[in-house]
Amino acid sequence: QAKSCICHMCGAHLNRLHSCLYCVFFGCFTKKHIHEHAKTKRHNLAIDLLYGGIYCFMCQDYIYDKDMEQIAKEEQRKAWKLQAFTPTVVSHYQCTMTVLQISYFEHLKKQTPLLEEDWTTEADQGLRGLINLGNTCFMNCIVQALTHTPLLRDFFLSDRHKCEMQSPSSCLVCEMSTLFQEFYSGHRSPHIPYRLLHLVWTHARHLAGYEQQDAHEFLIAALDVLHRHCKGDDNGKKANNPNHCNCIIDQIFTGGLQSDVTCQVCHGVSTTIDPFWDISLDLPGSSTPFWPLSPGSDGSVVNGESHVSGTTTLTDCLRRFTRPEHLGSSAKIKCSGCHSYQESTKQLTMKKLPIVACFHLKRFEHSAKLRRKITTYVSFPLELDMTPFMASSKESRMNGQYQQPTDSLNNDNKYSLFAVVNHQGTLESGHYTSFIRQHKDQWFKCDDAIITKASIKDVLDSEGYLLFYHKQFLEYE
Repeated sequence: QAKSCICHMCGAHLNRLHSCLYCVFFGCFTKKHIHEHAKTKRHNLAIDLLYGGIYCFMCQDYIYDKDMEQIAKEEQRKAWKLQAFTPTVVSHYQCTMTVLQISYFEHLKKQTPLLEEDWTTEADQGLRGLINLGNTCFMNCIVQALTHTPLLRDFFLSDRHKCEMQSPSSCLVCEMSTLFQEFYSGHRSPHIPYRLLHLVWTHARHLAGYEQQDAHEFLIAALDVLHRHCKGDDNGKKANNPNHCNCIIDQIFTGGLQSDVTCQVCHGVSTTIDPFWDISLDLPGSSTPFWPLSPGSDGSVVNGESHVSGTTTLTDCLRRFTRPEHLGSSAKIKCSGCHSYQESTKQLTMKKLPIVACFHLKRFEHSAKLRRKITTYVSFPLELDMTPFMASSKESRMNGQYQQPTDSLNNDNKYSLFAVVNHQGTLESGHYTSFIRQHKDQWFKCDDAIITKASIKDVLDSEGYLLFYHKQFLEYE
């Protein structure tokens, strides 16, 4: 009886269109038009026309049922046979296909240039979209970054996880292992990460719910839970990282941040080393005073970054992060040399670099007076040399500037970019996407279920929220 699949209230065919299962009514989920219909008519079940999930308005959740999934597969098979075309971005949950819904997938197909003939056997591996389960783009983009982390991929695909939990179904590492197998199985239909979402809600309750969450917060929470669930994988070797843990998460992501506090009277130095999984960097435009731009901002190239006049670079942010900071008279510390409270300076440097360095650009500012997003463009390079920011390079600094050593053969601290997470929109309403690097320096944009080819220019021109770099050379113990 339906003439077309569009929202009966606003006429849109996007915005997560749902169909009422009691009557012929289509409504937007995003604009809550289907919610209004359900409340008014007491029609409490609707089907997502894009992904095929059944939504219950009484439970306020999607329903997953094996019998319904089997019916969906059969109806989908009949629909494709009837229409004689193969979809490129539809999953087995995309469901009770009817002739009327085919028009939408034709539209979707036009929006997805990554067609089957564009894929190669090598580039195919690991490329898989993820269904958005209701504002879960923050999770999907982090999953894409983790599944394309080389050493993490090698660990899970070699089946090295030994679960010691009483219930493996509650182990996040076991679920990640399954996720890697799904990603590298060769299947091209989008994966539905509902079990992963459930485990995240279980072990990180502050992330539970259908509200949009912060991708950076999810990354740290996921690494923390994975670290805690990896206990059975520690092979007894002495851990060479500040967390003193030999699990795969600490082997790859943990670095050591050195903090040197120098007394301004006796010049005694107190040093502490703390573990870190990521480095959060302030941006120009925030309420925090920013370090002046580097001398390289006149059009020269520093650390692989092409400077345009007035453009902030990742190197600028790292210079500010590792510059000496005077703590002031209101933050005096007790000096072990003077045995009294004195003013001091504090400087952060890298004592030990992780295999994967994640840089978090602090775009979301929360204070008592304001909440806003900082959209300052930050230029970041494909290759990054962290030598200037090492604790061992501290003595080479003069007035906050690093003097490049003559030995250019030292490659231990050089990194290559392999993933970028971006946020579009405002603080209140936004969407996360990611770029991931594949074999032979091919880049792809991951937007939930849709994966499209991307150019290096697309990646480097993006705003950047989380930047993932991998060491070019690994040190073997």
